[in-house]
Amino acid sequence: MAFSTTLLRSPPIPLRQFYYPPPPKRLFYPRVTPVIPKMPLTASALPDPVPGFQGAVSEAIALIQSSPATWKSALLNNFLIFIAGSPILAAGLSLSGVAAAFLLGTLTWRAFGPPGFLLVATYFVIGTAATKVKMAQKEAQGVAEKRKGRRGPGSVIGSSAAGCVCAFLSIYGIGGKAFLQLWQLGFVASFCTKLSDTVSSEIGKAYGKTTYLVTTLKIVPRGTEGAVSVEGTAAGLFASILLAFVGCLIGQIDAVEAVICVVAAQVANLGESFIGAALQEKEGFRWLNNDVVNVINISTGSILAILIQKTLRGF
Repeated sequence: MAFSTTLLRSPPIPLRQFYYPPPPKRLFYPRVTPVIPKMPLTASALPDPVPGFQGAVSEAIALIQSSPATWKSALLNNFLIFIAGSPILAAGLSLSGVAAAFLLGTLTWRAFGPPGFLLVATYFVIGTAATKVKMAQKEAQGVAEKRKGRRGPGSVIGSSAAGCVCAFLSIYGIGGKAFLQLWQLGFVASFCTKLSDTVSSEIGKAYGKTTYLVTTLKIVPRGTEGAVSVEGTAAGLFASILLAFVGCLIGQIDAVEAVICVVAAQVANLGESFIGAALQEKEGFRWLNNDVVNVINISTGSILAILIQKTLRGF
């Protein structure tokens, strides 16, 4: 049986029905990494968070480092140191005493710079430590300083009066350049005198086995005005030597002037003991309290040191 070939034949399929166009060409671009120049990280490169802040900080730093000292630099440095040392100040001074000490510190920095301030700070630390020695025993015997040894403004002013005078004389150049070193010597001698007096008194009240009245050499109780002891006198001498050595070490005075300060301090303290024994708490001399005696004592030590120096070098 024959099949018709017409049935097996199919019309031709056009080729375009199987043609798929190629995908569009993709363009490739090279990847470029942006290069950011590295800038050094400095204070000037940072944004100023508060307008004028950077300038204020720079001005404050310059003020702190200013030499010679000015009233502004003295005030700023003294304020920063008082904030940092407030716990120590509170241990040795009342609130009004701190205010008086702040004025003293500012004046000292203005007149004699950081070395003078360091000398006064050394005096304060040693004097406070001596006052605190055996405080309970002193209180039981009734010979301790008031307020557990925390000094008030009267004590601060009385202890620094001669030093303040020397500071003002130095600031305003009284006597010219020839006297500048003498005012500095008088300043150091005044604090050597006062430290020797404080330490001898406090150590004598704490450890003095036998105390003698300086005018009659009679044995009297501890804490009697004008009384001295071997232990207290030796401690006071050592304290004046120590502070004079500090003054020499920081360049306030030289070695010869350090010896002068020690000698002047001991003579002045002996004179104070005579005043205390003969006049203090006597009828007609009620005004002669401890603060007034302190002024007389340290003024004597300061003036005596200046006179000895002038005598040695010639007027």
